Amino acid sequence: MKPATRDAAHISSQAAAASRVLSPAAALVQANDDASPANVEAASTEVSTEAIEFSRLRLQASRYLKPEDVERLEAAFQMSVRAHAGQFRISGDPYVSHPLAVAEILAQWHLDAHALIGGLLHDVMEDCDITKDDIASQFGKIAADLVDGVSKLDRIEFRSYEEAQAENYRKMFLAMARDVRVILIKLADRLHNMRTLGAVRPDKRRRIARETLEIYAPIANRLGLNTLYRELQELSFKNTYPTRYRVLTKALKESRGDRREMVGRLMSSIQERLPAWNVEAEVYGREKHLFGIYRKMVDKRLSLSQVLDIYGFRILVKDMPSCYLALGALHELYKPVPGKFKDYIAIPKANGYQSIHTTIIGPMGMPVEVQIRTVDMHTVAESGVASHWLYKDDSQSLSDLQRKTHNWLQSLLELQTASGDSSEFLEHVKIDLFPGDVFIFSPKGKIYNLPRGATAVDFAYAVHTDIGNCCVACRINGELLPLRTELKNGDQVEIVTAGHASPNPAWLSYVRTGKARAEIRHFLKSAQQEEASSLGERLLAQALRPHGHVLADMGSIAWDKLLRENGLKHRDDILTDIGLGKRLAAVVARRLQDLQAGLSANAADGEAAGKSGKPRNSSPILIHGGEGMAVQMARCCRPIPGDPIVGMIRKGQGLEVHVNDCPVLTRNHSADRDRWIDVEWELGTERMFDVTIRVLVEHRRGVLARVAAAIADQESNIQSVAMDNERGPHSIINFVIQVHNRLHLARIMRAVRRTQEVVRISRVRAEKPSDKTPADRKNQPNGNI
Repeated sequence: MKPATRDAAHISSQAAAASRVLSPAAALVQANDDASPANVEAASTEVSTEAIEFSRLRLQASRYLKPEDVERLEAAFQMSVRAHAGQFRISGDPYVSHPLAVAEILAQWHLDAHALIGGLLHDVMEDCDITKDDIASQFGKIAADLVDGVSKLDRIEFRSYEEAQAENYRKMFLAMARDVRVILIKLADRLHNMRTLGAVRPDKRRRIARETLEIYAPIANRLGLNTLYRELQELSFKNTYPTRYRVLTKALKESRGDRREMVGRLMSSIQERLPAWNVEAEVYGREKHLFGIYRKMVDKRLSLSQVLDIYGFRILVKDMPSCYLALGALHELYKPVPGKFKDYIAIPKANGYQSIHTTIIGPMGMPVEVQIRTVDMHTVAESGVASHWLYKDDSQSLSDLQRKTHNWLQSLLELQTASGDSSEFLEHVKIDLFPGDVFIFSPKGKIYNLPRGATAVDFAYAVHTDIGNCCVACRINGELLPLRTELKNGDQVEIVTAGHASPNPAWLSYVRTGKARAEIRHFLKSAQQEEASSLGERLLAQALRPHGHVLADMGSIAWDKLLRENGLKHRDDILTDIGLGKRLAAVVARRLQDLQAGLSANAADGEAAGKSGKPRNSSPILIHGGEGMAVQMARCCRPIPGDPIVGMIRKGQGLEVHVNDCPVLTRNHSADRDRWIDVEWELGTERMFDVTIRVLVEHRRGVLARVAAAIADQESNIQSVAMDNERGPHSIINFVIQVHNRLHLARIMRAVRRTQEVVRISRVRAEKPSDKTPADRKNQPNGNI
């Protein structure tokens, strides 16, 4: 948190006192040498407070750090005091109390000296005139990298607060991917800020609390820091909805007395039953956290009295077999609730969490959740990735946790590569911060953990990016199903791929994982750029042709000059811009021609300067329909081969092909004339095109099936069907069908016209389905193509 005020009267005296800090004790002595009695009192009071706080940190760190590391820690404390001299928090406390508190939290996790030094100095680069090189020269590159990783990008101008935040998060996540201690320092920083949020104005308090709930609490959960995760949730709830928090706390306190007897009876019965099964265990009763209770009330629309499972129990045993023995003893004593059993020991969560969860029906019919785990599992469950420093051993659970953490951090780097900008990257990370509890099996038996609501496409990308990019179908539990099918816990999924396949933009509407979303967007963006570059080259060649030039005439020197003028590095950048409509081909062609002419005039063989060549006729661009995203068939008129067509460059979208008499094009005749492009259909186009036909039919049973059969008999696909409101004895059916060309469409319309119930059929051009009655249509032609 940035300092709220800087007391000008104290800055000089605090800086003078802080600059003489050698150790907390020496600082007290030297502070008394200040000439001004007022300054002596202020300085000695502040430094003595700092000395007491640091002595507590020093004592805690000395229990597990080497003496030389503790000395380095003291040097970092001295630098922090000097850097933050004269700075105060909004609460009025000296600012240095904040980094001291952060370092103390890190010491509770037993993090190493580099992390503690990073905690003490985490704000000096952001708020003070201390550089990364200054830190590196005194404390080494590792500590300097940690401080840099948690520092904001305050020296860069952003268009908005949201953009700045997104870029800061991107920087933090990438630093975290290189060293997980970065996020541990940031989490400790956020925890202390949340604990002291009371002095902040209400609107800022709510914003910080929401940010914590959306970003930092999920990160703590993803890293297995459950104790921290729960505290951040509670503090966020308290500061976002203070009245609700206060009312719920009071109501929960009042209800404890009524349930105390039941909890005591339940605990006694469990403690008596376990030894009978030869299970040595510790049993703890616990009250569920307030935020969890509140979220359940909101999600299920319950009152507090309707939330029955407020209390739970935790059973800690010595080894894994004892977990299952305890489960058997528990289920013999009380009946389990069907569907409320989860074995996270056999299939751990993504953050390394292991435990058995079961819900039993306790005394008086009250449901009670019980968690059963070993002591080692409990350590990992509460401390997560920090247990690597808390308990340094070679246990399998810790190595598995470190592997999973490493894999997740590496996935952040993949998301960064696939994401277009910081906002998109943050969106993908937010999705991945909420790991679900749906476990999916591959055909070889490998388990994949996906968020609830994930589809077969998400699974394909979880297996491998290339599998996702080429998937065309899936088999779920042996049954062929659509790719958009939501997966259920325990499903076995097989992905069917094809070499020619590519991601469909429609997938973005239903994929759930950040990786799938990022990879699909990355592929589509890359494909669009390639197609736009190819189209731009054709457009530029067409623009040069009337002036007697071909693209090959433009030398590399002219291109280099053009790129420098526009601040670009590659020729493809200009061609892509032309293809996407961001630059006009005629303007680029004219400038290229001028640059080339200037070079030719200055060349030794000056004769070339006078040769402009005969003007050549501008030949149209050939359209075959398979150009991809850079060339779009206009949805307003749906052109098909055989239609006279014209192209229009749409800024940022590429080339849009219309029929010549399209009303949409006619409206833009004068305004966008310079963006019109001559185009023609390429001979031998084999792909199919969408076209809309309107069929007026008599009301008879089975008429829709007979018309659809007539269309299918002519080897056409029906993309969609819609019926207008009934008009007396007639109905209007609108079909979007696929045809090869106008001749194919004519055959289809003749076949449909032969159906007995069909009164009239016509092709829809640049208009929505009409609401006219059959009487209004009597003068229209019967077979308009």
